[in-house]
Amino acid sequence: MAKCLSSICAVNHVVKNNNFLYGVIAVPARKSLERERIDSLEKLSDYSEEEIMQLHGFGKYAMEKLKNHMKEHQVSFKNC
Repeated sequence: MAKCLSSICAVNHVVKNNNFLYGVIAVPARKSLERERIDSLEKLSDYSEEEIMQLHGFGKYAMEKLKNHMKEHQVSFKNC
């Protein structure tokens, strides 16, 4: 007889409540930032625009949206 895996799933399934940049940039770009542990504008400001552009999901449109959002919050990328 098959085992019920619901208890295992409940233990291993972690729901992240990370709304950082939700609605600002697309999911692939947000997930790339999450993989790099960038979860605030302050952490984002430690990177250059070129470094962020190397991440999956970032193109001209995502970068434009991100820069506009950062400007609204008076944050900018690191200068190289």
